[in-house]
Amino acid sequence: MSDTSKRRFWLLALLSTAVGALVSACKTAPPTAPAAEPAAAAPPVPDTPIVGPIAGPMGSARSSPATTARAYRESGASHIYGLHADRIYKGRMPPLLYAIGVLNVEINRVGIVTRLDWMRAPRHAPEVIAEIERMIQKASPFPAPTRLGKVVYTDTWLWHKSGKFQLDTLTEGQN
Repeated sequence: MSDTSKRRFWLLALLSTAVGALVSACKTAPPTAPAAEPAAAAPPVPDTPIVGPIAGPMGSARSSPATTARAYRESGASHIYGLHADRIYKGRMPPLLYAIGVLNVEINRVGIVTRLDWMRAPRHAPEVIAEIERMIQKASPFPAPTRLGKVVYTDTWLWHKSGKFQLDTLTEGQN
């Protein structure tokens, strides 16, 4: 057997072993808890999506399929809209808004808010700054950014004088 053939053989053997290990790791089922008493019939699954935080043992029980911070913005905005449906301004926003703020929100791997950083704070309306920060902290845990590990996403808050708002990600536009 030549040196090239031996090298090819060992390379193929190593590659096969690595692929086999990867496949077996993907197929291994998580350990199951010991069976207790038979459970009652599971409640029917609702037709509407779940909105708002769902607390899991270590954060959010929901996850986001986003693979970029920009894509996560939609998960974050939908989460906030679900929790504050009564505060969303319906329709197109008027031309003059009470406040506009641009905020970075850092979410850890389980959906907990770890940091807020204003890029453009509406300093003329400190009550709006405080209200937005309170709403975001109260909305934690957000959908877990499982594909990203953690995420810092940016959104623009469009605030009407009535106290209702829209997020730029889900805005209906402005007149």
